[in-house]
Formats: sequence, C-alpha cells, structure tokens
Amino acid sequence: MKQPNELTLISVFSGAMGLDIGLERAGFNTRVAIEIDKVACRTIRRNKPNLPVIEGDINNYSYEEILNTANLERGEVTLLAGGSPCQSFSTAGKRRALEDDRGKLLLKFIELVEEIQPEYFILENVKGILNAPIKNRPLTERGKGFPPLSEEEEKGSVLRYILERLNSTGYTVNYKLLNSADYGVPQTRERVIFIGSRNGRTIQLPVATHSKDGVDGKLRWKTFSDVIDEMVGTQCNFKPYSEERLNYMELIPRGGGNWRDLPEEIVREAMGNAFESGGGKVGFYRRIALNKPAPTLLTSPIHKSTNIGHPLEDRPLSVEEYKAIQQFPNEWIIEGTLTDQYRQIGNAVPVGLAYNIGISIVNDINN
Repeated sequence: MKQPNELTLISVFSGAMGLDIGLERAGFNTRVAIEIDKVACRTIRRNKPNLPVIEGDINNYSYEEILNTANLERGEVTLLAGGSPCQSFSTAGKRRALEDDRGKLLLKFIELVEEIQPEYFILENVKGILNAPIKNRPLTERGKGFPPLSEEEEKGSVLRYILERLNSTGYTVNYKLLNSADYGVPQTRERVIFIGSRNGRTIQLPVATHSKDGVDGKLRWKTFSDVIDEMVGTQCNFKPYSEERLNYMELIPRGGGNWRDLPEEIVREAMGNAFESGGGKVGFYRRIALNKPAPTLLTSPIHKSTNIGHPLEDRPLSVEEYKAIQQFPNEWIIEGTLTDQYRQIGNAVPVGLAYNIGISIVNDINN
C-alpha cells in the first residue's frame, strides 16, 4: 500500500533506469520496474536488489498484475513514467510509426494510463514523433497520378492521435521538445517529453537552467571538457577501432572534426561508397568537440557512419565516459558485455533531464 506522503512511481520500459534515477532524486519512490531486455534487468537487480522487476514483454501483463507487484491499488500511483522504444519514429529508421511492433508499445503505455489512473504520467520519445504519420506511404507512391494522402498518412498524425487519446481519458497533457544541454547535461540530446495530470492542471515543462552562451542568468552549457575534468584517474573501457579506421582517425584534428578534415587525396578512399551519398555524413570519422557538449549518444560509438570518437585520444568514447555524459552515478553498475553496456547507456534518459522533469511534477504536488 501507499505510505503517507509517498510519491509512488511505476517505471515502464525501464532500461538501465536513467529516467528513474533522476525521478528518484526529485523525490519519487520506484515501486516496480518493467523491462523486456534481460541484460537491463540484470542491471536493475544489481543496483536495486530490493526493487520488484517484471521481466518480459509488457503486452503479456495486465495492469492488475503490475499493481499487485507494486503493492498498490488503482489510483494510488503518483507517477507512471517511461520512454517507449523510439526506433519506429526515428528519422534514421524505417519510420513505420504505430505500424511497427515497437511503435505499438506506445499504445500500450496509453492503455496503462487509462487502466492504472496515475495522478501524473511522463512519456519520453524522440523528436521524430512530432511529425510522424500513423501510416507511411513510400515517396514513389506520392504526387501526380496517386491519390492524396489520407489523414493517417499526413505528418503529425501520430501526435494528434496520442493527444486525442490521452485527452479523452480526462488527462490534461502538455508536451515540449527539450534539449538536455539546457538542463546541465553535457550532451545536446533532444527528446520530446509529454506530461499528463489527472487533476486538470497543465504541468509546465521545466525552465532551462543552462544555455549555450550562459546569458540571462543561466549557466553555460557543460562541455565534454567538463566531463574529462570530473573523470581524472578513472579507468576507461572501450572497443578499439579496427586498424583501418584507426589509420584515418589519427588524421582527424584533435579537439573536434570529422571526415571533411581528412587530406583531400584520401577522402574518397576513406569514405568508400558513402562519398557519393547524400546528407551531411557528420558521423564518419568524427571526433567530438572538446569545448562543446557531446552529441546525442548512440547505442554504439564505433559504427562507421555514427562514430563518436574521443576529441584527444585515438579511440571511441569509453563506457565510463558514456555513463558520465548521461550522468549515471559512479557506483551504478551496468551489466553485460561492452556492447550491452553501450546499448543500455545510449538508450537511457539523461539523469539531469529526468530530475528537472520530476521537479516540475513535485512543484505541482506541493502547490
């Protein structure tokens, strides 16, 4: 049962618990974590051995089972929070939106809001969800000679559906695209945050505490240089580059750069078929900037087209640097192989961003 004044939290799509760590710092008490990834479940159990974990596909569990595991009744949950898998809304993916099994998990989250009736909910997802269509028609089947786009094929139809569905259940919903760097995170990770309240009030998204130039009373963005300063003496574990990749990375200027900084006579050789492809290709042979926040951390820093290289050393970022950028506590242990660890950390919500979002809800409760 809920204790007096306890701010109860049910964590959905928990992963390595970046979102939950931040929310707990804001005052919430996690009652249950729900996660399908076996290695992530090991991470949760390693760090929070007393926390009940529901391991498996969330579609296989009823809201009654979730509440029973959390030892809570319907209506006793202060906050339901999670970041549903985002690949189906990412501009880098196939963008199948709600037609994708991962996209359908977002609908499961909405169902849980309807069934559990928490006082508040937090839903996190990628920027692409703002413009994603429910059904994606191929470009080759658009324009002259083809029927006009249906309402479900129009940009933004996913967002409209989400808002209509949530508003119809009696929740007041606010949403905004937030840049993690604006909240003291050394990373320019942009995420869309939805906050809903059952009390009819519109919850304001947190006001930025930092800015690029540190003006108007705000602090300056934290940079990767700040991360290095805080990690003096830390042993770094990483997957080294192949010999071929290393030969090219050694030619990228220290302090930040990418393939455009390679000598002209070897650019075509280094880039291969990608040289003729479109787009900015900024991830090829990239050293992140020393004097800026890190870019969005990916689930691996060594893929050819999405390289996240150290600004001063000839290697990708380490797992420990990933943790520091995402603001996981030093004592938080990420289980699994290096590949597993990169994936879990790269998928997480930055702790500092989560804390500021949580404070927005706590302020509403206190007022």
